[in-house]
This record gives sequence, structure tokens and C-alpha cells, in this order.
Amino acid sequence: MKLLRFLLFPIAVIYDLITSIRNFLFDKGFFKATSFNVPVIVGNLSVGGTGKTPQIEYLIRLLKNENKIAVLSRGYKRKSKGFLKLNETHTAEDVGDEPLQYFKKFTNIRVAVDADRTNGIIQLLKGENSPEIVLLDDAYQHRKVKASLYILLTKYNDLFTDDFLLPTGNLRESRRGASRASIIIVTKCPTDLSVQEQQKIRGKINLEAHQQLFFSSISYDENISGSENISVNDLNKHEVVLVTGIANPKPLTSYLTTKGINYTHLNFPDHHAFSVKDIANIQNTFKAISSDKKIILTTEKDYVRLEDKLKDVSYLGIKTNFLLEDNLFDEAIKSYIKC
Repeated sequence: MKLLRFLLFPIAVIYDLITSIRNFLFDKGFFKATSFNVPVIVGNLSVGGTGKTPQIEYLIRLLKNENKIAVLSRGYKRKSKGFLKLNETHTAEDVGDEPLQYFKKFTNIRVAVDADRTNGIIQLLKGENSPEIVLLDDAYQHRKVKASLYILLTKYNDLFTDDFLLPTGNLRESRRGASRASIIIVTKCPTDLSVQEQQKIRGKINLEAHQQLFFSSISYDENISGSENISVNDLNKHEVVLVTGIANPKPLTSYLTTKGINYTHLNFPDHHAFSVKDIANIQNTFKAISSDKKIILTTEKDYVRLEDKLKDVSYLGIKTNFLLEDNLFDEAIKSYIKC
């Protein structure tokens, strides 16, 4: 795989040229970008796995009590087209897994999908009681919208500064694109990340004058939810069939291992659409376990794609936590919102 990526280096150079010209044309006003006072864009420079979903959920929790919130997503891999505002009848196939997760998890917010983010925002702002803040999920490269705040996520063990453009690396655009962000968050950090290591990363990223840098980690819920509601600490008394269809399941598998949990891992691609054959495979794997104490466990994002297809499935939720400076991050967001 590494050799193939190296051989594709000329394509990466061409890709860099194309994306750089596109960004230049947007920056200079040759391509139209519509400005809105309300949107906040959360995204990344690389492909998948930076923790956008828990970060959006963190912002929802932070802002929803004092503001009318809407979340707008493309609705990756959905079968529908155009603008859709989510309601109780929608499935993950209709609208995508992440939007459905937001809709089911939070009350009193609006969730919509539209590949055309400009149109999606316009539709959300129509009529009475329109949202005061629109959170755009994974829209950093959607230059047709000019947001009031850009939040860029980059993984601790895979910083954008150490990466290269597709297909040689995982970057969707040049590292120069980081300059659009007002806030950069290094995600999935160790909880004991030292101040010295933070300073080292700060030096690598080389912030511009208008930028703030924060460090976050992930934590898992103390209890699993779904068909079973038990403590994570009690999972080591069970045989677990772990089903994942996310970009990077390693943090979850490492967490389960440190908890002494015995699991069989069925790993699928990110946003996987589980087929009848897949469901049968999961069920057969589960039935083959002789123990009476056994559980099918998945992620919250996978759960919204599995709950209608698979009986007796539970999930482990995930949250974003900021290292040392969570209040500083909250204050920074609220100050941008008030501007």
C-alpha cells in the first residue's frame, strides 16, 4: 500500500494544483461564496477519523440551552437527494448515519441534510423561529459557504502538518488550507499529554495571529445503551461480538482491551451499509458463542444503521473532552458566536 501511494505521487501533485487553483479563485472572489452570519463550520484537511461527530455533539451541548441550533450535513451515503429536514420517519439509509444520530440524541434542535450547503442553510433560515446557529458537519472544503467561524480538527497521531495530499497521503487539500480556521483542535490526544508535548505540537502547527489551538481527548460512556443497559465495567463478564463500521476502530479496541474485555471484532468500512449477508454473519458469530452472557456491541454511529436490522444490539457512546482548558474553549466559542 505504501509503495502504491508513493507511485501515485504525480497524481497528488496534480491534485494539489487543482485544489490550490480552486482555493485561490474563491479567495480572490472569482468564485462566489455566500456569507451567512449564523454558520459554524467543523471539518478537517484529512480523510475521516478526526472526531467530527463527538465535536459537533460537544458544540450542541454547549450552545443548545441559549441558542436555537440546527445541524446541516451532506448525509454521506444516503439514498435520498436534495434538502431534507429530519423527522421521526427517517432512517439512516434516507439521511445518513451521523445526521440521524444527532436527531435521535438531541431534542429541540433541527437536523437537515443537503449536499448543497448554501441551499441547505437558506432552507433552514426560511420562515419563523429560524435557527440562530447552523453547525455544518464536515464542510471545511465547501467553499461556496463563507462561515462566521471555522473549526479545524487534526488527529494527535496524524497531524495535517505531517501529511501529504491524496492519493499519496490523506489530505483533501494543501496544508495551507489550515489558515482559514480560527480554531484548531488536536483531537484524540492521550489524557496525560504533557505541556511540553503540547508546546512541541504548537510549534509544528505554527499558528497564525488569528488562530487559537486546543487539545482534546475522547472518553467512553460509563454504561452501554441499546438492548442492554449495563456498566462497561461489567462487560468483562460477557463474551462480546464487536461490530464496527467507522474510519478508525483502534481507539475503541484498545479501550476494550485495557478493560480486560474479551471480544470478537467484525470490522467493516466506514459508513458501511450492512447487507442481509452481513447481518447473517453477525448473528451466526453471536450464536456460535456458547456462553449465556454474551453481547453484540457497536458504536453509536453504527447503531443507527443496525438497530432496525439486528435484534439485541447495544452501543458504547463517546464524548470529546478538552485537556486543561475546556472552559477556555467554551468561552472562545461563545465569544465568536456573539460577534
